[in-house]
Amino acid sequence: MRRILIRRLMKTPLEEQELEIVERKGLGHPDYICDAIMDSVSIELNKEYERRFGGILHYNADKSLLVAGETEVRFGGGFVKKPMLFVFGDRATTEFQGVEIPVGEIAIRAAKKWIKENLRFVDPEEHVRYQVELKPGSAELTDIFRRGERVLGANDTSAAVGYAPLSRTEKAVLEIERFLNSKEFKRSYPETGEDVKVMGLRVKDELDVTIAMAFVDRYIDSEGEYFKRKAEVKEEVCQFLRSNFDFKNVRIEFNTLDVEGRGVSGLYLTVLGTSAESGDSGQVGRGNRVNGIIPLNRPVSSEAAAGKNPVSHVGKIYNILTHKMAERIYREVPGLDEVYVWLLSKIGQRIDEPAMTAVELVMKDDQKLEDIKGQVEEIINSELDRILEFCDELAEGKISLY
Repeated sequence: MRRILIRRLMKTPLEEQELEIVERKGLGHPDYICDAIMDSVSIELNKEYERRFGGILHYNADKSLLVAGETEVRFGGGFVKKPMLFVFGDRATTEFQGVEIPVGEIAIRAAKKWIKENLRFVDPEEHVRYQVELKPGSAELTDIFRRGERVLGANDTSAAVGYAPLSRTEKAVLEIERFLNSKEFKRSYPETGEDVKVMGLRVKDELDVTIAMAFVDRYIDSEGEYFKRKAEVKEEVCQFLRSNFDFKNVRIEFNTLDVEGRGVSGLYLTVLGTSAESGDSGQVGRGNRVNGIIPLNRPVSSEAAAGKNPVSHVGKIYNILTHKMAERIYREVPGLDEVYVWLLSKIGQRIDEPAMTAVELVMKDDQKLEDIKGQVEEIINSELDRILEFCDELAEGKISLY
C-alpha cells in the first residue's frame, strides 16, 4: 500500500504575496545548451539500446561542461578565433552481451544535430570541439537493469517537488523568452541571437523585467545601428507584455551593461549569437527547472533532470512527474489556489511505490479537505499506476523539458 499524505497548507498564494522573483535562461544560454544537448543524448541512447537489445540499459548522461571559445567581434561581422569545447560526462553502458555500443559517436551525433537545429549561426563542425567522458557504470547500479523486473527499482534515494499553477510572473518570464526566440521573431529580427536571459521582479502588481539578449555582429554596422535595433526589440517586448498580461505597470530594462561611446566593447555583440562563443561557459543543472523557469519563491528539486535515465532515475522521473501530478490535481479538483506534490524515492524500491508521496494544498476558504481528499488520492494513484507509460514518453522525448 502506498504511503500518501494529503494536507492543507496554510499559506498565502504566491500571486497574492508582495514579492516574487523569476528567471529564465533561454535557448542559446550556455547552461540551457548543456541541458538540452544532454537530454538529446539521452533520447538517442534510449533509441539505440531499444533497437539493439529491446530495452534501455544503464546510463546517466547528466554531466556536461560547455567551455567558452574565443571570438573577435566587429561591426559587420567578426570571426571565431578558438572553438567552444563540449564535454560529455558520467556513465553509460558501452558493451552488453558481447556487443559494443558506440556511445561516443551517438553522443557527438546528438549534439551536432541539436546545435544545427537550434543555433542558427553555430556550425557544429567548425565552431565546437567534442570530448566524450562517458564511462561504464558501477556493477550494482548496472545490475538493476538485469533483474528482469518490469517496473525497475529506483537507482537513488532522492526527493522531488512540483507545483501548479504557474503565476502570472512565471508565465510572463517564460513567454517573453519563447517570444524572443520564436521563428517568427527571428525572421523579423535576425540580428537577435538565441542567448536570451530574462529576470522578472514583481512587487505587488508591478513587474520589472530585465532582459539580456545577444545581438549578432554581422547585422550591425555601427553603434548607432545597434541602439536603434535594441530600441525596436524593446518596444516589441513591451507590446507583447501589454497584449498578453494584465500587470498594473511594467518596466523593461534591456542589455543594461551597454555604454554608448565605447564601440563594440560597450555593446552586447556576438559573432554566433551565444555568450558561450567567448564570454561564458555552461554546465548541466544550472539552468531552468523542468517547468522552464528558475522560480526563487518556490520549493525546487535539487536534481538536474537533463540526461538522466528515464526508466530508473528518479531525479528525472519524479522531477517531471510531480509537476504533472500537481497540474492535474489543480485542473480537476475544485477550490484550490495552489498544489505542491512531493515524491521521495528509496534506492532499490520500485519507482511506482515511492517511500513517500505528499500533497500540499493551498485551498480557498470555503473548501474542506475531507471533501476532496479522496479525489486527490485517486489522481496520485492513477499517475503512479501508469508510470511505465510515463517513462516510455520520457524515453521517446515526447515530454518537452525546459
